[in-house]
Amino acid sequence: MAPVSIRRVLISESVDPSCKTILQENGIEVTERQNMSKDELIAQIKDYDGLIVRSATKVTADVIGAASSLRVIGRAGTGVDNVDVDVATKKGIIVMNTPSGNTISAAELTCTLLMSLSRHVLQAAISMKAENWDRKKFMGAELYGKTLGIVGLGRIGKEVATRMQSFGMRTIGYDPITPPEVSASWGVEQMSLEELWPQCDYITVHTPLMPSTTGLLNDVSFAKCKRGVKVVNCARGGIIDEAALLRALESGQCGGAGLDVFVEEPPRNWALVKHPNVISCPHLGASTKEAQARCGQDIALQIVDMVKGKALVGAVNAQVLASTFTSDSQQWVRLGEAMGRVLKACSSSKQPYAHVHITTQGDCLKKSAGFLSSAAVVGLLSEGTENGPNLVNALPLAEETGITIKKSHSDVNEANGTCMVEVSVNGSIYTALGSVRAEVPILLELNGSVFRQPIPLFGNLLFFKAAGSPQLLPSVASILAAAAVEMDYFSASTASEGDQWYCMGIQSLLGDLGSLKPLVKEAAQLTV
Repeated sequence: MAPVSIRRVLISESVDPSCKTILQENGIEVTERQNMSKDELIAQIKDYDGLIVRSATKVTADVIGAASSLRVIGRAGTGVDNVDVDVATKKGIIVMNTPSGNTISAAELTCTLLMSLSRHVLQAAISMKAENWDRKKFMGAELYGKTLGIVGLGRIGKEVATRMQSFGMRTIGYDPITPPEVSASWGVEQMSLEELWPQCDYITVHTPLMPSTTGLLNDVSFAKCKRGVKVVNCARGGIIDEAALLRALESGQCGGAGLDVFVEEPPRNWALVKHPNVISCPHLGASTKEAQARCGQDIALQIVDMVKGKALVGAVNAQVLASTFTSDSQQWVRLGEAMGRVLKACSSSKQPYAHVHITTQGDCLKKSAGFLSSAAVVGLLSEGTENGPNLVNALPLAEETGITIKKSHSDVNEANGTCMVEVSVNGSIYTALGSVRAEVPILLELNGSVFRQPIPLFGNLLFFKAAGSPQLLPSVASILAAAAVEMDYFSASTASEGDQWYCMGIQSLLGDLGSLKPLVKEAAQLTV
C-alpha cells in the first residue's frame, strides 16, 4: 500500500517536458499553468494533490491554506526558500526537492567564476568590445598553488574541490556536518572558520541560507582574511553580507567577487553589481539544459516512487515517513496508529493528553521508535477525517497541543519485536502493548491486562473493563444480541482476579454503550 496517493499534479513553472511525461506514464493527471499570479494559484491549488515549482512560484502560507487536497510540493531544484516549509509541515504536506539535480551545473559555474576572477576575463572582454587593446591593465594571477576555502562541503562543495584541485589549488574547508575524514578522502582539509579565513586566496560558499549562515562573510570575517581575497557565492543570497562585501571591495580588502545570487532578486541596489571588480550573473547556477532535464526527471521520479511505495527521496520535512517504505514497516505503522486509536477510545473522557511514551523491544525495532511514536500520535489525535494528522505533521501537532513525546528502546531478547505505548491523561496512565505477527498488527495487552488470545487490530472492536465472572460473557453477549450486533470473537485477560480488560470483535458498533453500564466499569468501541 502506498503511503501517499497522488492523482492530480499542477506544474506552475517551466520544467523539462520529461517531468510531465513520466508522471502521465504512471497514471497521474498533469496540468501545466505558468506565470500565474498569487490569487490565480490560490484559486487553482484546491483541485490538486501535488504541486511542482522551480524558484519563481512562492508557495506561501496563504497558498498552502487554500490547498485542501495537497499532499506534496515538489521543488525541481535544490533549496526550498520559496516554500513555507513550516506551514506545509503542520498541514501534513510533504516538501521535497531534487538535491543532486543541479550539482554539476552549480559547481561548474562556481569554477567558471573563480577562473574569471583570477584572469579578469569579464573586464577584458568588455574592454575589447569598446575597441580597446589594453594588455597591461588586466594582469591576472595563476590558480596554481593558491588556497581555496570551501565553506559547505556537501555535494556541490565536493565537486568544486575536485575540479579546482586539478588546477593545483590547495583546498581547505569548513562544514559542521560532513566528517573531516570524509572530506579528507577527497582532498579537503577541514578546520574552523577562524583558522580558515586568514589562509584563503579564494573563498566559495556552498551552504543553505539559515540564521547560522546569514552574513557568514561580514566586516569581521573579511578583516580576518588576506588582503585582496576573492570570493564567490553561487549558493544563496545573504550568506555574504552584501554591504560588508561592497565595503571590502572599495577598501581593497576583497580583490574581487563572483556573484550568482543576491538577497533580493533582481537586486534593488545595483551598486554592488556595478563595482568594477564584481562579476555577476542573474542566478544561473541551475540554468543548463542538463540540470533542468535532470531536475525535471528527478522530481517526477521521486513523486512516482513515493506513490508506488518504493522510496521517499529528497523530502526536507518527512524524515520519519522516509523510513517506512517497506512492507514490514508499514504494518508497524498500522500497529502504532491502531494502538493510539485504542488508547484514545479508552481515555476519551479524560483528555487532554500530557505525554506519550513509546518503548520498542527487539532488534527488528531498534530504529523504529521515531515512526512508531508519530504513528501513535496520529491515532491519538485522529478525528476520523480524511485531512487529519499524518506522519508528516504528527509530532509538530503534538508539540502544539502540549503533548510531550518520549522514545526509548530495550535490547531485551524479543524475537518478534513489541511496542509499548503509554499515555498520560489527567494523571491517569493508559498503556497498550502490541506486535506484528504474520503481517497482522495485534494487541497483546491493554492497561496491564494480558489477553489470552492476541487481538487483531482491524474491524470493529469493543473493549470493556469489569471484574471476572462466569456470567460476564453471556450477559454482554445478550446485550449485543438485543441490539442485533453479532460477535466474531472474545478475548479475556489471563488474570482471573480483580478488574480486567476484555475485548470483543463485533460485526457492527453498538448503538448505545450505556446499555453495558450495569455490567462493566468502563467501555469503549472503535473501528480500526
